[in-house]
Amino acid sequence: MKVKNIVIALLVLLIGGLITYRIFKNSEETDKGKGKGDKKPAVTVSAIVAESKDFSNALSLSGSIEANEQIEIRSEVSGIVESISFKEGASVSKGQLLFKVNDIELRAQLSQAITRQNLASENERRAKLLLQKEAISQEEYDIASADFRTAQSQSQLIRAQIAKTSVRAPFSGKIGLRSISPGTYITPATLVAKLVSTNPLKISFSIPEKYAAEIKLNSNINFTVNSLPEKYSATIYAIEPEIETTTRTLKIRAIAQNSSGKLLPGTFANVELPLNSIKDAIIIPTEAIIPVQEGKKVFIANNGKAKEVMVETLTRTDKDIVILSGLKVGDTVLTSGVMSLKEEDLIKPKVKK
Repeated sequence: MKVKNIVIALLVLLIGGLITYRIFKNSEETDKGKGKGDKKPAVTVSAIVAESKDFSNALSLSGSIEANEQIEIRSEVSGIVESISFKEGASVSKGQLLFKVNDIELRAQLSQAITRQNLASENERRAKLLLQKEAISQEEYDIASADFRTAQSQSQLIRAQIAKTSVRAPFSGKIGLRSISPGTYITPATLVAKLVSTNPLKISFSIPEKYAAEIKLNSNINFTVNSLPEKYSATIYAIEPEIETTTRTLKIRAIAQNSSGKLLPGTFANVELPLNSIKDAIIIPTEAIIPVQEGKKVFIANNGKAKEVMVETLTRTDKDIVILSGLKVGDTVLTSGVMSLKEEDLIKPKVKK
């Protein structure tokens, strides 16, 4: 009986020892497996070494070409068009007669007015002589004098209306297509043609308000139009004195010569506006920048690990961006895979030269 109990006890101890050994080994293997899984391999990323250099920037903007001067030709008086003295699409000079409205009725009115003026003048002269002889009162003379001045003003008014029947070019330019013919009855509401001065021309465009301080009068810009291969230059001559509140932009106007006449008002212009040059600027590729809630950040290499650095930026182009603070010359800035990186991630930077 004792032997049987001893055997059972030994078997229990043996089985218990095997179970304990197995549990210990499994726990050891699990711990090893966890240790291997937690260790993330180093990531190969592209990088550049931050350097300082002079930065010359230019804004690419959309603008429009406008006429230097442009008006709609109309008549100030109503009447029948007697003659037309311009050719459609031709150049005209300042003061050149464009068309004439019939003034026969006005001239008849002027003849009557002159007759009344002469009579009033004679009455005023006689009244003055009688006043000197004290034959009439001062009041009677004043009435005669007022009648003369009234008749004189009426004559001047009719002469002014007659002058308006001859419509002349207010400035030199090119006149467009006419909408009247000889014999047409026109009123001040009738559009006769458009007169446009195309040399020089104006270039109007707007810039974001953050660049407003960099714009100076008499500075040069370049521009192109889609229909022509040439590049043209213009000079800034006027800047709007306030920011447009709805768009947060500043309107600017430049002037360009157009002696060839190839540029046409209303054409879309691609404007290239040079900005102030920045000396010893740190410039990095735009893909290195990561927008965050607090601003912008980049990753730099720090002893084989990724390190977050907050940066302040200034001007940017399609490819590069200027760093104001946060980086220094010699920092290795990571440029690829930055969106998936975290602080202290192992990295293998591949520096572009």
